[in-house]
Formats: sequence, structure tokens, C-alpha cells
Amino acid sequence: MNVLVVGGAGYIGSHCVRQLLAAGHRPVVLDNFVYGHRGAIAPGVTLHEGNLGDEAFVGRVLREEKIEVVMHFAAYCYVGESVTDPMKYYFNNVVATLHLLNAMLAAGVKKFVFSSTCATFGVPATLPIHEILPQAPINPYGQTKLDIEHALKALATAHGLSFAAFRYFNAAGASEDGSIGEDHSPETHLIPVAIDVAVGKRDHLALFGTDYPTPDGTCLRDYVHVDDLSRAHIAVFDRLGTPGAQLFYNLGTGKPTSNREVIRAVEKIVGKPVKVIEGPRRPGDPPALFADSAKAKAELGWNVKYPDIESIVATAWKWHSQRPQGYADR
Repeated sequence: MNVLVVGGAGYIGSHCVRQLLAAGHRPVVLDNFVYGHRGAIAPGVTLHEGNLGDEAFVGRVLREEKIEVVMHFAAYCYVGESVTDPMKYYFNNVVATLHLLNAMLAAGVKKFVFSSTCATFGVPATLPIHEILPQAPINPYGQTKLDIEHALKALATAHGLSFAAFRYFNAAGASEDGSIGEDHSPETHLIPVAIDVAVGKRDHLALFGTDYPTPDGTCLRDYVHVDDLSRAHIAVFDRLGTPGAQLFYNLGTGKPTSNREVIRAVEKIVGKPVKVIEGPRRPGDPPALFADSAKAKAELGWNVKYPDIESIVATAWKWHSQRPQGYADR
């Protein structure tokens, strides 16, 4: 199929493009390069540079490329920033996404795969998190994703849009061959920051919160490999053929890993210590988030190739060791 990957030069989007190619599909990338990297785009893949909120531009791309499915990865996703600058998140994650959806409907494209988040659940009442738990975000990032989930349900009912919303847990790792990986500016994700400290690019790692009600006092998160996430997005295509399909899936390994355990895994894989300076909790961070992904496994046949934190860190280290300056090395 012809698949428009919005945000296809970003971290998860670029990995999904390669998985689409491997599965025999034709990806087309749309990106404005606010956070994406030209070096992340697979060779030979068509690129359209522009904004997802520009309906006329998006409509032309959809028609010219004969797009059948749209995948949307172009959200802003820094939880802390969403707390301090919520308007930025509402304009991009909600307003621009609604323009994208309007352009799709105008062009007759009615299959949509949405990158959502476990942050829509806020502080869950029970763990692990399954799809039907109440959703009560505690930060604007999670709220903007939930707002789009609600919009998608309304559009499915009103216009027959078929969609799948994947609620990610902590995307991590890099492609198995080390050709693409994680390169954010600023970089706030724990694994790449810990690697930077281990190799001397940073002086220390700030550990936010050591008094959570968890076994070692630090946050528990569910780290899922970026290629495992990507494969789920493609596996759902067959289920989008029914007009008005409304599909929701949690994607995670189901294995909670603490911040301290991540740091120890980095130290083991890299072979160097990570200097840590402990600090207070960060606003908007729940104590624990990990997934029940039984629904994705049962309905999509989805299984993870990287089930533990050390296997995920090993792929991240392969990328960072080969490209210490990220895409700037190319």
C-alpha cells in the first residue's frame, strides 16, 4: 500500500518507514524537520517537506501519491515542556492534527494509524494498564493525545474513518544494524542521556525522584523497542478495511523497569559508570506505568523481539557508538 508517514524523519517514524519497506509497502514521508533528520530517511523514499496543518499542501500530497493509509508520528512529546508551554502542544498535537484529518477526509483517505500514548491514562488505578482503564491525563501532552482519540471516534461515527490508536509506553532502542537511532535536541530520554554520561559527553545524569512508592524509589516504566512498535503499526492494516473501525491497543513489554535498573543496564552494556545526581520529582510523572498488551498479541499477532532492557540498550549503544554525534556525523 501507499502509506503517508507524517513525521517520517523522526525517531519512531523513520523506523516505521524501514519496517514498511521490509513488508513490501511504499512509504512516503511528510516532515517539517522541526525535530526530524534528513539522514533518518531511508534511501529512495519520497519526501514532501511541509506542515501537517497545511490542508492544501497535505491534500496535494495525498492525491499525487495516491495515499491509502496515513500514519501520524508528528506530535510534540516532551512531558515537562507540555506543562510549561501547553499552547505549543495544543496547536501542534490537536489543531494541526485536526487539519490533517480534515485534509484526509476531503481527499477520500479514510485509514489512519495514530501514535497515541500511555500518558492518556495518567496515574492508573491498577497495573498493568489495559485498554479499558479510565483515562485521566495528568499533563497537557497526555491530554492532547486523548483529545485526538476522542476526535477520531467522532469522525469514525460521522464519516466512516477507520483508525487504530496505539498507546505507546517508553519507546527505546535503535535499528538492529545501527543505521538509524535516537537523536533528539534537546535529548531528555533516559537511555541516550545515560549513554552520553557514560562516554563523557555529559557530566552527570539528573535522576528525578527517588522517593516514589516503588521497589528502589525511582519511577517504573515499560521500555519497548522502536522496531517492535513499528511492526504493530503495519500488522493493523488488515483490520482497517471495515469502514468506521475504532481500534485501540496498548504497546509495551509488560515488564516494569526502574530508572536505576536502566542506568545499571547502560553501565553494563557500555562498560563505564554513569554519574548520577539525585533530585526532586519532575511534575507530571506517575510512579509506575507498564502495559497489558494481550489485546495486540491476540488480535494482531504482535510479539516483541526485544523483551528486556539489556537487549534494548544494546541496540541503542550500537547506534550511539557508531554515531556519537547522531545524524550530524553523516
